[in-house]
Amino acid sequence: MIFDMQSCGRAVFVALTCFALIGLPTPDALAQEDNVTSREKVLRDPQAPVLGNPDGDITVVAWFDYQCPYCKKTEPELEKVAKADGHVRIVLKDWPILGDPSPYAAKLALATKYQNKFEAAHHALMARPGRLTEAMIDETLKGAGVDVAKAKSDLEAHKAEIDALLARNNEQAEAFGFQGTPGFIVGTFRVPGPLTAEQFKLAIADARALTAKAKTKAK
Repeated sequence: MIFDMQSCGRAVFVALTCFALIGLPTPDALAQEDNVTSREKVLRDPQAPVLGNPDGDITVVAWFDYQCPYCKKTEPELEKVAKADGHVRIVLKDWPILGDPSPYAAKLALATKYQNKFEAAHHALMARPGRLTEAMIDETLKGAGVDVAKAKSDLEAHKAEIDALLARNNEQAEAFGFQGTPGFIVGTFRVPGPLTAEQFKLAIADARALTAKAKTKAK
């Protein structure tokens, strides 16, 4: 079950079932493994990069675009909270919706995982201010220690699976009703961005509280 948080302050979080809100199938249907919006596909897509603590008790899923200024502003806030917390798992969902060359940046960054450079590539592109060009993307990745020629070769070799991942990311973002980047799922809450570090902390605390409450009821 995913809930909707429309405002960011513990006492004023509005919890609505996102599935009902946007007319998705019932939770039982969403639990089916082959449904792209199932909990498993959203939180544990094996092709989606994971940062933070991979075994964390709370997952934050982030939909972003490398040309989105709000994503660039929000990312260090989330990183700071995850590092201080130590138990937050971050799933990154490239959602290149801001025109060219966003798809190029997303695909090439995803291809860097085949040389174990995704995290460096991701942070470098997020730190690059302003609009991008393909030449700027190549230059930024090279500066982050990426073998750009290999990344392009890996992108060609793994094109089908990278394209499929981006299609799933897009379908999920649209299903959850995100109007743009960034957008987040924190635990089981849908949270439109951008967020500050303090707002992330509140959302994570509320997600943990909801999980604990559910466990208590299940006993």
